[in-house]
Amino acid sequence: MTGASGVFIAFEGGDGAGKSTQVRLLAEVLRARGRQVLVTRQPGGTELGVAIRDLVLHGDHVSPRAEALLFAADKAHHVDVVIRPAVAAGQVVITDRYTDSAVAYQGAGRDLGADEVHDLQMWAVGDLVPDLTVVVDVPSGEGRRRRGEVHDRLESEADDFHDSVRQHFLAVARGTPHRYLVVDGTIPPDAVHAQVLARVEAMGVVEPAPRGLS
Repeated sequence: MTGASGVFIAFEGGDGAGKSTQVRLLAEVLRARGRQVLVTRQPGGTELGVAIRDLVLHGDHVSPRAEALLFAADKAHHVDVVIRPAVAAGQVVITDRYTDSAVAYQGAGRDLGADEVHDLQMWAVGDLVPDLTVVVDVPSGEGRRRRGEVHDRLESEADDFHDSVRQHFLAVARGTPHRYLVVDGTIPPDAVHAQVLARVEAMGVVEPAPRGLS
């Protein structure tokens, strides 16, 4: 990988983990160092994704299998019209959630079967996997505390649901350490960002900053 190559980075983790903050911090640094960066999210990174997000997270009850299929449709469209073109153009694509979220939430949390949901997701995205997936890890109780009183359909699930989601993220990361970075989301955001940036620099996405600069 060289600084001119397209790069695909995903941030994963439970609700309230602080993914969005880390996406923003990384994008700011990479842009300051000369990289073209596209920030997106799933679901919601396209017009279709916004509609799916509203339907699944804020609408009436959706059956677990229908939920999995809707999220797969979002990712299939998103990859085709947003992610692949941007990576091919040499940009750094940073997404807040990707296929691991679907496998964790619908496969592990909804108990539909992680392998089955993974296969569905890989078919939907044409086997596109990130160059790096950062798992921002917090206990489910801490995530609930951070979210406060407002919850969407998935956030409102019980702690045992969110515990299953968390354990799936950690298990996948342990199994593929060369493609994952697990960071402790309970430490200060700047400290989390430093760990993420060090890994991204080690990948050759950008050159390390001179000592004393970010």
